[in-house]
Order: sequence, then structure tokens, then C-alpha cells
Amino acid sequence: MTKNLDQCTSLASKAAAAGAKVLFLPEASDYIATSASESLGLAEPMASSPFVKGLQDAAKQHNLAIHVGIHDVAPNSSSSSSSSSSPTSQEQQPQKLYNGTIYISPDGTLLHPTGTYNKLHLFDYASLRESASTQAGSDFTPPFPSPIGLLGSLICFDLRFPEAALHLAKPPPPPPPPPPSSQSQTQEAAAAAAAQVLLYPSAFTVPTGQAHWEALLRARAIETQSWVVAAAQVGRHHAFEEGGKRVSYGHSMVVDPWGRVVVELKGVEDVNATHSVDIEAAVGGTGKGSNVGEQKQQQQEQRWEAVDGAVGELGVFEVDLDHVARVREQMPLVRRTDLYSSC
Repeated sequence: MTKNLDQCTSLASKAAAAGAKVLFLPEASDYIATSASESLGLAEPMASSPFVKGLQDAAKQHNLAIHVGIHDVAPNSSSSSSSSSSPTSQEQQPQKLYNGTIYISPDGTLLHPTGTYNKLHLFDYASLRESASTQAGSDFTPPFPSPIGLLGSLICFDLRFPEAALHLAKPPPPPPPPPPSSQSQTQEAAAAAAAQVLLYPSAFTVPTGQAHWEALLRARAIETQSWVVAAAQVGRHHAFEEGGKRVSYGHSMVVDPWGRVVVELKGVEDVNATHSVDIEAAVGGTGKGSNVGEQKQQQQEQRWEAVDGAVGELGVFEVDLDHVARVREQMPLVRRTDLYSSC
């Protein structure tokens, strides 16, 4: 985790030098483990985590807010078991962790719990079983203020559920009508409770990233008429030579409320495909020579690695909150959800 902390604090320094007010870091910026058991072993309580403490120091040093994905130790699941469960069954409940995000204010203060969110939708896809080590969050975190507007926190796989984004970007029902003199102020307060910037710190896999990453991010921005900021892990998390299989797609992205991509960072490439081309070129494309055909066949398995410059890349953008207001005013989305409940 020390290496990850060094990378994150280096980005904080670069962001501050570029004039940024908030640094957005990916999901699980503290670590990505090789197994569920290792992930559980590495998890530390947020209050005592050296990774969190280090980022708090960096935020204070640079007068920079930081939003980042971390692991946190969840209460033992036995504590949430029903009272009818026997003591024996409670003791057998495994310890799990939270996959969450935290918000650190520019003065280094951890905004907790109002800026803390635990991932609601866990990623169980193919051989990756997040639920093996992670406990799902129980509720949304209401939008909270930042130097660039009201932030709505979600994480990675939450991106596939539009209801989550719509919930955060929708103002709460207004309270009963107040006296006429203060009515306009109450309406403004209700409208201000809707998130203006939705956050999706992520570690998307390569296959799902290639197929769905940009499409889903743009859809969430269009549906909610919000800025969408998705800081993404990129590249291989453990050395290929040591058996590291987990690779993240990258392509951190920012989308505006009209669905336009305004920032896209680098991603990964298949280095085996490049190597296969090199082998063929070396023999004039004939496929002849000493075991060349066999070598090419061995190179068919994809091996994804971060492209040059992708790790540690920083994208700087400006959030125009007037743009949010204009889009929402000019194209009001009056949702008739009452029709669905009556069907």
C-alpha cells in the first residue's frame, strides 16, 4: 500500500500544481489483491489506515479536496444477524470488508460519514466474485458539497443501474408550503439537493470496458443531466511473470450533462498482438521458418498491459455548473414513474 500511497500523493501534487480544486482517484486506490483472503488480510479500519492518513496530509498540504476509493473493515456480519439465529451460526459468519469511497476536505478533514459511501452493487462476473470478500452497502449517501458542486457518490458496477444515478440526481420532495415570504428560498434549497456531479471511481475489466464503459457513462450523464466523473484503474495490478491476472481497462473519463466526453485518459493494449505482428514481419509474412507458425499460435492469448504514460496520467477539466442548470431547465425530464406502479 505504500507504493499506492506514493502514487496518489504524487498525483495530488501534480493536481495542485495544475490549479485543481478536487482530485478524483479510482476505486480501490489503496490496493487490489490477488484473492479474497488477501484482500481481507490487507483491509484496515478507515480511522487508523496509513493510506487514509497519508491522503489527509496531502490534502492539507496542497489545500486540495480528495475523493478516493478505499477498502474498510466492515462490522462482522454476525452483528447484523437476526436475533433468532443461534450463537453458533453467528460465530460462523465470515468477516468481510466494504468497498467504499471517502471525501477529504481541503483542510485534510475526513468528511465522515456524510462523505462516505459503501458500494451497493457488487461485481460477480465470471471468475471475479467480489461478494466473496465484500459486504454490500445498505444505503445511498446523499449528495454533499465540494468546491465544484454537489457530489453524488457511486462506484464501478453501480454504473449498470440507472436507478442509482437517477436517485442521487433527483431533488427530494419539497416540504409543506411555507409562508409566502420564504417559499422561493425553500424551493431553491430543494433543487440544490440534487447531485450536480456523479462519481464512478472504477476498476473495470478489459472485456466489459471495451463493450460498455463509454456507453454507460454517457447514458448516465444524459439521463441525469449531470456531470459524470469516472476515475479508473489502468493496467495490470500484479506482475505477469508472477502470475498476475487482474487487469483494469483504464480510460478515465469525464462526460458533461449533454453527454459529451470532455476528458478521456489512456488505457491498455494487447502486447501479445503487437508481438505476433513483429514475428510475422521478421520472416516476410510467409509463415515459414523455424517454428514460426507455432510461435504465432502461442501468441494468440491476449496479454493486456497499460500503454506508455497511462499509469499516473492526470486529466484536468473545469466543471460548469451553469451548464447543468441550462440543460435541466431547457429540457425538463418530468418522470411519470407513477404510471409504472399502476400497471
